[in-house]
Amino acid sequence: MNEILFNIAAINICTEAEGPYKRAAIWFQGCTIGCAGCCNPHFQSLEPEHIMTHDELIAVIHQSFIENNIEGVTYLGGEPTLQRNLVFLSESVHKMGLGVILFTGNTFSNLDPAFLKDVDMAIDGKYEQDLTDNRNLIGSSNQNIIFITDRYRSQTEWFLNPRGKRAEINISGNDIVFSGDVL
Repeated sequence: MNEILFNIAAINICTEAEGPYKRAAIWFQGCTIGCAGCCNPHFQSLEPEHIMTHDELIAVIHQSFIENNIEGVTYLGGEPTLQRNLVFLSESVHKMGLGVILFTGNTFSNLDPAFLKDVDMAIDGKYEQDLTDNRNLIGSSNQNIIFITDRYRSQTEWFLNPRGKRAEINISGNDIVFSGDVL
């Protein structure tokens, strides 16, 4: 079997800005959707950024679980669904007992159900700059919250309440990771 690889743009090992509870946030490099007004245009290039193996990524997530007691992982981008091996990562994250939230610019109905087998929740739809929304983490009113499992259903209000401005800046060595809204 070929080595399972991922093109990573950034990782925040512990955040409360990218979903309910403490979680790791993984931004994947590469997007072909090209939403006008994208909040991460520097993550759109399909060029390799930081190539990580499945095992390296799981080690980072596991370490955050041990050190930070994270509850889950949020996939962002770029476009996470361009990572053909994401299903293997989600399966491993679930085996650790952690939840998975997926942000995608694709519509839920266009995603392969096998791809979603270990995803608990998805926020789907292309970001539409003219339909700005103030729901927590959701950029435009055309985007949908889809509960695939019941894991985050009790947190519905967290996503529906107006977010105001929320941002986190984490500095680790030479790395600076910004999560949340632009202030």
